[in-house]
Amino acid sequence: MQPGPVSPNVIAFPGNRPPSQVGFDRQELARILDLYGRMVAAGEWRDYAMHFDKHCASFAAFRRTAEVPQLRVEKRPAMRNRQGMWALFGEQGQVLKRGHELSNVLAPVERRLVKVIED
Repeated sequence: MQPGPVSPNVIAFPGNRPPSQVGFDRQELARILDLYGRMVAAGEWRDYAMHFDKHCASFAAFRRTAEVPQLRVEKRPAMRNRQGMWALFGEQGQVLKRGHELSNVLAPVERRLVKVIED
């Protein structure tokens, strides 16, 4: 008994469909974690958290574990063509800076780091 004709199963290649969640690429995460490490060394931050969903990826830095984040960086690709996909939020959730480049959005935090080290 011979098997009948086999119909080919078509499986979509993972790169052809939109991602199920937004994330940071290697350079972005390295830039954010470098700043985090310098702020930890300066005694400003002690903990962090990351959150990923289908609309945005966020990195939050905390002074202490049980507090609200002192700072939050968000990447929202849907905002790429409007105000920029990067946003920096303060402790009360206010938008401190928006932009198309991560380095420009992190600049106010890096300036604050320079002041902390000079004190």
